[in-house]
Amino acid sequence: MRLLTWNVARRVTRLAEQAAAISERRADVIALQEVTARTLPLWRNACEAIGLSNVLASFDWADPAREPIARRRTCVLIAARTPLRAVSRISAPWSETVAGAVVETELGPVEVNCAHVPNASNGWIKIETLESIRAGLAGLPPAPRLLCGDLNTPRREHPDGTVLSFGRDHRGNLRAERGARWDEGELGVVPGLRDLGYSDAFRSLHGYERREPSWTWQQRAGHGGGWRLDHIFASAELRPVRCVYHHDWRDDTLSDHSALEADVELAG
Repeated sequence: MRLLTWNVARRVTRLAEQAAAISERRADVIALQEVTARTLPLWRNACEAIGLSNVLASFDWADPAREPIARRRTCVLIAARTPLRAVSRISAPWSETVAGAVVETELGPVEVNCAHVPNASNGWIKIETLESIRAGLAGLPPAPRLLCGDLNTPRREHPDGTVLSFGRDHRGNLRAERGARWDEGELGVVPGLRDLGYSDAFRSLHGYERREPSWTWQQRAGHGGGWRLDHIFASAELRPVRCVYHHDWRDDTLSDHSALEADVELAG
């Protein structure tokens, strides 16, 4: 099964190009973040055109009365070639930031959860969302299950596997205004989902020596600076066999994020 996750950055004028790039990858399931009220119907049509005709979006159940802090509110979308049904595993504070679906694949039913964690400019809602992700995935019955999306963490990953959150400054010191809860909230998901039996698809295949930020500062060319914010985690019932970032899509300004693609098979 091939899963592709991508923060499409609210693009309107580049949407057709984004859909064409996705189509070339022949993914069985896609999970998109930063889909807007304006682009959602366009993405539904695009998914139909490229063979991913089974679509659900978190705007379908989001609270319409919630006023976004920023001037724009976005949702996440899951689309598949085969039938899917919605499931609710994660009770995020902002319901439009998560979506879950059980997809009927060649591997059998596979649960796909997509999340877009609000960044730190939204305050503690970031940590509350990360805490809800960990709590939602903890204690579930064993099943082939994936979590993917723009998780807006971590700040740094060292070759020895040490991971630093945005609760720390560039020297690695805990920031007083954030403190231990912030640090633990981020680390509880990346890399902490491994404590729940999940593998980081990219790191499980490539280790921590490779530095591949999925979001980079616009003034920096290539992969010189930025953070690896976009992830795929697989439960113990699934084995990642291939995982790559499409940095060229970001370099071509289709989005400010690289897409992440993984092939998984049943473990054992």
